[in-house]
Amino acid sequence: MGLPGLHFHDLRHTGNMLAAMSGAGLKDLMARMGHDNVRAAMIYQHAVRGADQVITNAIDQQLKQHDEGDDDGSVGVLAPVG
Repeated sequence: MGLPGLHFHDLRHTGNMLAAMSGAGLKDLMARMGHDNVRAAMIYQHAVRGADQVITNAIDQQLKQHDEGDDDGSVGVLAPVG
């Protein structure tokens, strides 16, 4: 590639990190990498643990929207659905 310290295989790692950061699941990462071993895909998922915060924020937002729509006085009460 002509760039000192950069190897073509580094692009593969970059692509896998970007895929993990976009929220790709374990099986999606494994398919993308062509691996049948979970270990390699887990490396990329551990590197992007910030996804946990994104998930938490999305859940919080859903709960807030649900609470704002309640007119029966049950705001803040968790109950089973279905």
